[in-house]
Amino acid sequence: MAKELSPCGQIERSIITKFRKGIWTKFLQAVKRYKLIEEGDKIAVCVSGGKDSMLLAKCVQELKRHSEIAFEAEYIVMNPGYNAENLALIKSNLDLLEIPARIYESDIFDVNDLIGGEHPCYLCARMRRGFLYARAKELGCNKIALGHHMSDVIETTLMSMFFGGQIQGMMPKISSTNFEGMQLIRPLYCVLDDDIIHWKDYNNLQFIACACKLTENLSVGEQGQSARQDIKKLIKDFRTRNPDVDASIFKSLHNVQLDTLPEFKYKGETYDFNSKYEKGIKIDKNLN
Repeated sequence: MAKELSPCGQIERSIITKFRKGIWTKFLQAVKRYKLIEEGDKIAVCVSGGKDSMLLAKCVQELKRHSEIAFEAEYIVMNPGYNAENLALIKSNLDLLEIPARIYESDIFDVNDLIGGEHPCYLCARMRRGFLYARAKELGCNKIALGHHMSDVIETTLMSMFFGGQIQGMMPKISSTNFEGMQLIRPLYCVLDDDIIHWKDYNNLQFIACACKLTENLSVGEQGQSARQDIKKLIKDFRTRNPDVDASIFKSLHNVQLDTLPEFKYKGETYDFNSKYEKGIKIDKNLN
């Protein structure tokens, strides 16, 4: 007689069975393609309390159980000043999903209220990132893993074009400039947000809406209106004409034709049209 699975066991099984194509395979694809998790790594999996980071933690747990790659993982939660309801929900989900996370307290929300100015989200994100790097370093980790996914990559790229006047993507792996030897990785890089939502709803899970204090008074799952929400709506509208629009935009980030761009920057140096056209400047194929 088959052993009855616990609630956590059922959720874990759904990742590698029902959501194998949309989540598990895409997670493995990103890990392998971008060499995100390698032999001997010790990774700090950063759990904000939202659906993305909670799923990331479960995927890393599953990889650790089934992969031949020997690596270690620490699960860390940074409490920047959540209200009592949000913090209680995070702890409840950690218990339900059997994620052995360390919870660290901070006053980032309070500090951001004082000095955040006109760009509180930007400053808050930088402070949170620095805090996580520091805690990960203390734990002996060489990488921190964040829950950014394929939809985040697409939306961020379009936002930089529509509102920032530049083409700027989101890398699957970057080296820290302030914490020597540390890297940031995004193992859900190839997973679409819709598939994560489907996983959440299928398992009747509820998570906090956002790690930001600006949205702490929203009901569970509710979203505020923002430029990102506008971009989400735009992409959704285009799906009615092209169901593969997400994949097309994502593929374009891996298929940039520099020869057709009038100007671009690489490692802080600008290559303008005249330099390229008149002097025949070429970029090293390996882009080291």
